[in-house]
Amino acid sequence: MSAQTTTQWINWFIYSLPYIMGVFFIVAVIIRVLIHFTVKRHEWFAIEFEKRVNQFVESQDPGQVQDVSFYVLSKKYLEKTYYEVFELRDRMQRRKPDRMMRVGDRVFLIKQGCAWLVKDILKQIKFLKWTQDTPKMLNITRTTFNHNPCFNRIFGIFPIGVMNDLVSILPGLFVVAGILGTFLGIRGGLTALGSMSVENLDATRKVMDHFLQEIAFAMGSSIVGITFSLMLHVINTIFNPDRVFSSMMDRFESALDLLWYRSDNNKFPDHNIPFNEHRDPSEALAEEAIKLETSKMTQAS
Repeated sequence: MSAQTTTQWINWFIYSLPYIMGVFFIVAVIIRVLIHFTVKRHEWFAIEFEKRVNQFVESQDPGQVQDVSFYVLSKKYLEKTYYEVFELRDRMQRRKPDRMMRVGDRVFLIKQGCAWLVKDILKQIKFLKWTQDTPKMLNITRTTFNHNPCFNRIFGIFPIGVMNDLVSILPGLFVVAGILGTFLGIRGGLTALGSMSVENLDATRKVMDHFLQEIAFAMGSSIVGITFSLMLHVINTIFNPDRVFSSMMDRFESALDLLWYRSDNNKFPDHNIPFNEHRDPSEALAEEAIKLETSKMTQAS
Protein backbone atom coordinates (compact mmCIF):
# COMPACT_ATOMS: atom_id res chain seq x y z
CA MET A 1 0.00 0.00 0.00
CA SER A 2 1.49 3.35 -1.07
CA ALA A 3 2.06 6.26 1.26
CA GLN A 4 -0.57 8.29 -0.60
CA THR A 5 -3.20 5.56 -0.17
CA THR A 6 -2.36 5.28 3.52
CA THR A 7 -2.73 9.03 3.93
CA GLN A 8 -6.10 8.93 2.18
CA TRP A 9 -7.34 6.18 4.51
CA ILE A 10 -6.11 8.07 7.56
CA ASN A 11 -7.83 11.27 6.40
CA TRP A 12 -11.05 9.35 5.74
CA PHE A 13 -10.87 7.82 9.24
CA ILE A 14 -10.25 11.22 10.88
CA TYR A 15 -13.19 12.88 9.13
CA SER A 16 -15.50 9.88 9.63
CA LEU A 17 -14.58 9.23 13.27
CA PRO A 18 -17.19 11.57 14.87
CA TYR A 19 -19.96 9.97 12.79
CA ILE A 20 -18.71 6.46 13.58
CA MET A 21 -18.71 7.27 17.29
CA GLY A 22 -22.21 8.74 16.91
CA VAL A 23 -23.51 5.50 15.40
CA PHE A 24 -21.89 3.42 18.17
CA PHE A 25 -23.33 5.78 20.79
CA ILE A 26 -26.89 5.42 19.49
CA VAL A 27 -26.58 1.62 19.25
CA ALA A 28 -25.11 1.48 22.78
CA VAL A 29 -27.98 3.52 24.22
CA ILE A 30 -30.56 1.27 22.55
CA ILE A 31 -28.82 -1.87 23.83
CA ARG A 32 -28.52 -0.47 27.37
CA VAL A 33 -32.21 0.43 27.50
CA LEU A 34 -33.23 -2.99 26.13
CA ILE A 35 -31.02 -4.75 28.70
CA HIS A 36 -32.45 -2.62 31.51
CA PHE A 37 -36.07 -3.34 30.66
CA THR A 38 -35.37 -7.02 30.02
CA VAL A 39 -33.97 -7.34 33.54
CA LYS A 40 -36.89 -5.25 34.86
CA ARG A 41 -39.17 -8.09 33.71
CA HIS A 42 -37.33 -10.29 36.22
CA GLU A 43 -37.93 -7.76 38.96
CA TRP A 44 -41.58 -7.26 38.01
CA PHE A 45 -42.34 -10.96 38.49
CA ALA A 46 -40.24 -11.08 41.68
CA ILE A 47 -42.18 -8.11 43.13
CA GLU A 48 -45.51 -9.77 42.36
CA PHE A 49 -44.36 -13.06 43.89
CA GLU A 50 -43.03 -11.33 47.01
CA LYS A 51 -46.30 -9.42 47.39
CA ARG A 52 -48.40 -12.60 47.42
CA VAL A 53 -46.04 -14.43 49.77
CA ASN A 54 -46.14 -11.50 52.22
CA GLN A 55 -49.95 -11.51 52.12
CA PHE A 56 -49.95 -15.23 52.90
CA VAL A 57 -47.45 -14.94 55.77
CA GLU A 58 -49.32 -12.00 57.32
CA SER A 59 -52.54 -14.05 57.34
CA GLN A 60 -50.90 -16.89 59.29
CA ASP A 61 -51.02 -17.41 63.06
CA PRO A 62 -47.56 -18.16 64.52
CA GLY A 63 -49.09 -20.66 66.93
CA GLN A 64 -50.98 -22.51 64.22
CA VAL A 65 -49.59 -26.04 63.67
CA GLN A 66 -50.00 -27.53 60.19
CA ASP A 67 -48.20 -30.14 58.14
CA VAL A 68 -47.13 -27.80 55.34
CA SER A 69 -44.70 -28.71 52.56
CA PHE A 70 -42.28 -26.06 51.30
CA TYR A 71 -42.55 -27.43 47.77
CA VAL A 72 -46.35 -27.31 47.84
CA LEU A 73 -46.37 -23.74 49.18
CA SER A 74 -43.81 -22.54 46.66
CA LYS A 75 -45.62 -24.19 43.77
CA LYS A 76 -48.93 -22.75 44.87
CA TYR A 77 -47.73 -19.14 45.07
CA LEU A 78 -45.50 -19.28 42.01
CA GLU A 79 -48.44 -20.56 39.98
CA LYS A 80 -50.80 -18.09 41.64
CA THR A 81 -48.45 -15.22 40.76
CA TYR A 82 -48.06 -16.39 37.17
CA TYR A 83 -51.76 -16.90 36.53
CA GLU A 84 -52.90 -13.72 38.26
CA VAL A 85 -50.42 -11.33 36.63
CA PHE A 86 -51.29 -12.60 33.16
CA GLU A 87 -55.05 -13.16 33.70
CA LEU A 88 -56.01 -9.47 33.58
CA ARG A 89 -53.54 -8.75 30.82
CA ASP A 90 -54.87 -11.58 28.66
CA ARG A 91 -58.42 -10.38 29.31
CA MET A 92 -57.50 -6.92 28.03
CA GLN A 93 -55.59 -8.42 25.12
CA ARG A 94 -58.77 -9.93 23.66
CA ARG A 95 -59.92 -6.40 22.82
CA LYS A 96 -56.85 -5.68 20.72
CA PRO A 97 -56.13 -6.67 17.10
CA ASP A 98 -53.06 -8.80 17.92
CA ARG A 99 -54.53 -11.56 20.07
CA MET A 100 -51.58 -13.91 19.77
CA MET A 101 -48.81 -12.05 21.54
CA ARG A 102 -48.20 -8.63 23.08
CA VAL A 103 -45.39 -6.40 21.88
CA GLY A 104 -43.61 -6.86 25.23
CA ASP A 105 -43.73 -10.64 24.81
CA ARG A 106 -42.27 -10.34 21.33
CA VAL A 107 -39.43 -8.03 22.42
CA PHE A 108 -38.70 -9.15 26.00
CA LEU A 109 -40.24 -12.68 25.97
CA ILE A 110 -42.01 -11.82 29.24
CA LYS A 111 -44.55 -14.60 29.48
CA GLN A 112 -42.18 -17.28 28.19
CA GLY A 113 -39.45 -16.14 30.60
CA CYS A 114 -41.77 -16.16 33.62
CA ALA A 115 -43.04 -19.64 32.73
CA TRP A 116 -39.47 -20.93 32.44
CA LEU A 117 -38.67 -19.30 35.78
CA VAL A 118 -41.54 -21.03 37.59
CA LYS A 119 -40.63 -24.42 36.13
CA ASP A 120 -36.94 -24.16 36.98
CA ILE A 121 -37.51 -22.90 40.53
CA LEU A 122 -39.80 -25.86 41.21
CA LYS A 123 -37.22 -28.23 39.75
CA GLN A 124 -34.50 -26.72 41.96
CA ILE A 125 -36.45 -26.97 45.24
CA LYS A 126 -38.04 -30.38 44.64
CA PHE A 127 -35.16 -32.33 46.19
CA LEU A 128 -34.15 -29.96 48.99
CA LYS A 129 -33.46 -31.86 52.20
CA TRP A 130 -35.54 -30.55 55.10
CA THR A 131 -33.45 -29.07 57.93
CA GLN A 132 -33.96 -26.46 60.62
CA ASP A 133 -31.38 -24.27 58.90
CA THR A 134 -32.50 -22.22 55.91
CA PRO A 135 -30.93 -23.52 52.69
CA LYS A 136 -29.02 -21.19 50.40
CA MET A 137 -31.97 -19.77 48.50
CA LEU A 138 -29.71 -17.13 46.98
CA ASN A 139 -27.77 -19.80 45.09
CA ILE A 140 -31.00 -21.37 43.84
CA THR A 141 -32.47 -18.09 42.62
CA ARG A 142 -29.20 -16.89 41.10
CA THR A 143 -28.75 -20.15 39.19
CA THR A 144 -32.34 -20.03 37.97
CA PHE A 145 -32.19 -16.45 36.77
CA ASN A 146 -28.75 -16.84 35.20
CA HIS A 147 -29.87 -19.89 33.20
CA ASN A 148 -33.16 -18.41 32.00
CA PRO A 149 -32.82 -18.40 28.17
CA CYS A 150 -35.54 -15.77 27.76
CA PHE A 151 -34.33 -13.20 30.28
CA ASN A 152 -30.62 -13.62 29.47
CA ARG A 153 -30.90 -12.69 25.81
CA ILE A 154 -32.15 -9.60 24.00
CA PHE A 155 -34.90 -10.68 21.57
CA GLY A 156 -33.93 -14.22 22.60
CA ILE A 157 -30.79 -13.91 20.41
CA PHE A 158 -28.10 -11.57 21.75
CA PRO A 159 -26.56 -12.57 25.13
CA ILE A 160 -27.14 -9.87 27.74
CA GLY A 161 -23.88 -10.52 29.62
CA VAL A 162 -21.65 -9.91 26.59
CA MET A 163 -23.67 -6.92 25.34
CA ASN A 164 -23.72 -5.36 28.82
CA ASP A 165 -19.91 -5.70 29.13
CA LEU A 166 -19.38 -4.10 25.72
CA VAL A 167 -21.64 -1.15 26.55
CA SER A 168 -19.86 -0.71 29.90
CA ILE A 169 -16.42 -0.30 28.28
CA LEU A 170 -17.63 1.99 25.47
CA PRO A 171 -17.22 5.26 27.47
CA GLY A 172 -13.51 4.57 27.81
CA LEU A 173 -13.25 3.55 24.16
CA PHE A 174 -14.87 6.83 23.08
CA VAL A 175 -12.17 8.81 24.89
CA VAL A 176 -9.39 6.66 23.39
CA ALA A 177 -10.85 6.93 19.88
CA GLY A 178 -11.14 10.72 20.21
CA ILE A 179 -7.52 11.04 21.34
CA LEU A 180 -6.41 8.72 18.52
CA GLY A 181 -8.22 10.89 15.98
CA THR A 182 -6.54 13.98 17.42
CA PHE A 183 -3.05 12.51 17.17
CA LEU A 184 -3.66 11.24 13.63
CA GLY A 185 -4.84 14.70 12.61
CA ILE A 186 -1.77 16.34 14.16
CA ARG A 187 0.44 13.80 12.39
CA GLY A 188 -1.10 14.65 9.03
CA GLY A 189 -0.72 18.36 9.68
CA LEU A 190 2.94 18.01 10.69
CA THR A 191 3.63 16.06 7.50
CA ALA A 192 2.22 18.92 5.44
CA LEU A 193 4.53 21.39 7.17
CA GLY A 194 7.45 19.77 5.41
CA SER A 195 6.38 21.39 2.14
CA MET A 196 6.73 24.93 3.49
CA SER A 197 9.27 27.29 1.92
CA VAL A 198 10.39 30.52 3.52
CA GLU A 199 10.90 31.99 0.06
CA ASN A 200 7.22 31.64 -0.86
CA LEU A 201 5.24 33.40 1.84
CA ASP A 202 1.82 32.91 0.21
CA ALA A 203 2.29 29.15 -0.09
CA THR A 204 3.61 29.01 3.45
CA ARG A 205 0.58 30.89 4.76
CA LYS A 206 -1.75 28.47 2.96
CA VAL A 207 0.10 25.50 4.45
CA MET A 208 -0.15 27.02 7.93
CA ASP A 209 -3.85 27.78 7.49
CA HIS A 210 -4.46 24.20 6.36
CA PHE A 211 -2.41 22.91 9.30
CA LEU A 212 -4.48 24.93 11.79
CA GLN A 213 -7.70 23.66 10.23
CA GLU A 214 -6.45 20.07 10.53
CA ILE A 215 -5.51 20.62 14.17
CA ALA A 216 -8.88 22.24 14.96
CA PHE A 217 -10.81 19.37 13.36
CA ALA A 218 -8.57 16.81 15.04
CA MET A 219 -9.22 18.40 18.44
CA GLY A 220 -12.93 18.10 17.68
CA SER A 221 -12.56 14.30 17.67
CA SER A 222 -11.42 14.39 21.29
CA ILE A 223 -14.27 16.72 22.22
CA VAL A 224 -16.83 14.43 20.56
CA GLY A 225 -15.32 11.35 22.20
CA ILE A 226 -15.32 12.91 25.68
CA THR A 227 -18.91 14.16 25.20
CA PHE A 228 -20.18 10.74 24.14
CA SER A 229 -18.27 9.17 27.03
CA LEU A 230 -19.87 11.45 29.62
CA MET A 231 -23.36 10.99 28.16
CA LEU A 232 -23.02 7.22 28.08
CA HIS A 233 -21.74 7.20 31.67
CA VAL A 234 -24.92 9.01 32.74
CA ILE A 235 -27.15 6.66 30.73
CA ASN A 236 -25.37 3.59 32.10
CA THR A 237 -25.96 4.88 35.62
CA ILE A 238 -29.66 5.62 35.07
CA PHE A 239 -30.36 2.34 33.27
CA ASN A 240 -28.17 0.16 35.47
CA PRO A 241 -29.24 -3.50 35.12
CA ASP A 242 -26.91 -4.64 37.90
CA ARG A 243 -28.84 -2.60 40.48
CA VAL A 244 -32.15 -4.03 39.26
CA PHE A 245 -30.74 -7.56 39.24
CA SER A 246 -29.51 -7.22 42.83
CA SER A 247 -32.92 -5.94 43.97
CA MET A 248 -34.67 -8.77 42.17
CA MET A 249 -32.45 -11.42 43.74
CA ASP A 250 -33.08 -10.02 47.24
CA ARG A 251 -36.86 -10.01 46.72
CA PHE A 252 -37.05 -13.55 45.41
CA GLU A 253 -34.70 -14.91 48.06
CA SER A 254 -36.66 -13.17 50.81
CA ALA A 255 -39.97 -14.60 49.56
CA LEU A 256 -38.61 -18.15 49.40
CA ASP A 257 -37.08 -17.77 52.88
CA LEU A 258 -40.48 -16.75 54.28
CA LEU A 259 -42.11 -19.81 52.74
CA TRP A 260 -39.36 -22.02 54.18
CA TYR A 261 -39.90 -20.56 57.67
CA ARG A 262 -43.65 -21.27 57.43
CA SER A 263 -43.14 -24.85 56.21
CA ASP A 264 -42.81 -28.01 58.31
CA ASN A 265 -41.26 -30.29 55.68
CA ASN A 266 -40.41 -30.53 52.00
CA LYS A 267 -42.50 -33.52 51.04
CA PHE A 268 -43.26 -34.04 47.37
CA PRO A 269 -47.01 -34.61 46.89
CA ASP A 270 -48.16 -38.02 45.70
CA HIS A 271 -50.48 -36.51 43.12
CA ASN A 272 -48.47 -33.62 41.78
CA ILE A 273 -49.98 -31.72 38.87
CA PRO A 274 -47.22 -30.24 36.69
CA PHE A 275 -47.26 -26.51 36.09
CA ASN A 276 -48.86 -25.73 32.73
CA GLU A 277 -48.03 -22.29 31.34
CA HIS A 278 -50.37 -22.81 28.39
CA ARG A 279 -53.41 -23.20 30.59
CA ASP A 280 -55.98 -20.42 30.54
CA PRO A 281 -55.29 -18.21 33.62
CA SER A 282 -59.01 -17.64 34.32
CA GLU A 283 -59.64 -21.39 34.41
CA ALA A 284 -56.68 -22.01 36.72
CA LEU A 285 -57.70 -19.27 39.14
CA ALA A 286 -61.31 -20.45 39.17
CA GLU A 287 -60.21 -23.99 40.03
CA GLU A 288 -57.99 -22.66 42.82
CA ALA A 289 -60.92 -20.64 44.24
CA ILE A 290 -63.14 -23.73 44.23
CA LYS A 291 -60.49 -25.76 46.06
CA LEU A 292 -60.15 -23.00 48.66
CA GLU A 293 -63.91 -22.85 49.32
CA THR A 294 -64.11 -26.64 49.51
CA SER A 295 -61.27 -26.68 52.03
CA LYS A 296 -63.03 -24.04 54.16
CA MET A 297 -66.27 -26.02 54.14
CA THR A 298 -64.42 -29.20 55.13
CA GLN A 299 -62.72 -27.47 58.05
CA ALA A 300 -65.99 -25.90 59.20
CA SER A 301 -67.77 -29.24 59.24
